[in-house]
Amino acid sequence: MNKPLRIIFMGTPDFAVPTLQTLVENGQHVVAVITAPDKPAGRGLKLNESPVKQYAVSQDIPVLQPTNLKSETFLEELKSYQADLQIIIAFRMLPEAVWNMPPLGSFNIHASLLPQYRGAAPINWAIMNGETETGVTSFFLKHQIDTGDIIFQDKTPILPEDDFGTLYEKLKHAGAALALKTVQAIEAGNVPSQPQSSSSDLKEAPKIFKETCQINWNQPAEKIHNFVRGLSPYPTAWTIFYDKTFKIFKTETVSENPEKVEPGQIITDGKTFIHVQTADGILNLLDLQMEGKKRMSVPELLRGYTFKNAKNA
Repeated sequence: MNKPLRIIFMGTPDFAVPTLQTLVENGQHVVAVITAPDKPAGRGLKLNESPVKQYAVSQDIPVLQPTNLKSETFLEELKSYQADLQIIIAFRMLPEAVWNMPPLGSFNIHASLLPQYRGAAPINWAIMNGETETGVTSFFLKHQIDTGDIIFQDKTPILPEDDFGTLYEKLKHAGAALALKTVQAIEAGNVPSQPQSSSSDLKEAPKIFKETCQINWNQPAEKIHNFVRGLSPYPTAWTIFYDKTFKIFKTETVSENPEKVEPGQIITDGKTFIHVQTADGILNLLDLQMEGKKRMSVPELLRGYTFKNAKNA
């Protein structure tokens, strides 16, 4: 019987935890975990351990938290674990000296059907662009980010009711299953591997910043609706109504548009609904958060707040 592969796992957020857990629970030999350094958080600035570190510690797996992935000290320590394979999920860009170290290579799990949606925010962008399908991909690392040879892919439908939060949960677990399948194929010496296509119509998934989350009411209602879904519950679409900032978590499109007003104009009965004019119709707001308040439904908000310049319905 062959010896089990010696695996180094690299990851930080909770998205990576089910994969590490699946590997451990299926008898894979994870010899060490690499994760981000602890960060001060909260009022007392207590050091916060990453979700991946918390799980690794609970399983007595050695944890490395380098601040510099190119430092000789770290590279020597990494080499000392004599890993056959490295698995990377939701970590950071690696220097070649790291990803090229193990004899069987390093593979990544990416939350899209590569080559579509390369980048930092594939789940958000797939929903924001109105896609009805996405998935997870395992691929070998190479120089350019998210461009290595594809090993396996699994598809996941994007349902009309999905938002970033629900799709994140689905892909988190789909990624774990795919990682185990990939390790088992590598272990068996039977790894399918094909180069990614370099088509010109590829959609990118760049990092999302707060300023890019602002709603543009001059766009069509369906596009804004998908924009809200793709950013909910985090980092959250936002807008300004009459000098106050509102985060918008949930919307629905309304086909009826009897009286057209300027895009961004609120129409409300002051009790049960808030409609906003878009470029081609009405968007019904369902769930939002006014600055300084908690997240609430529209009827809850309207019980304590009046939009003075809104159009009455």
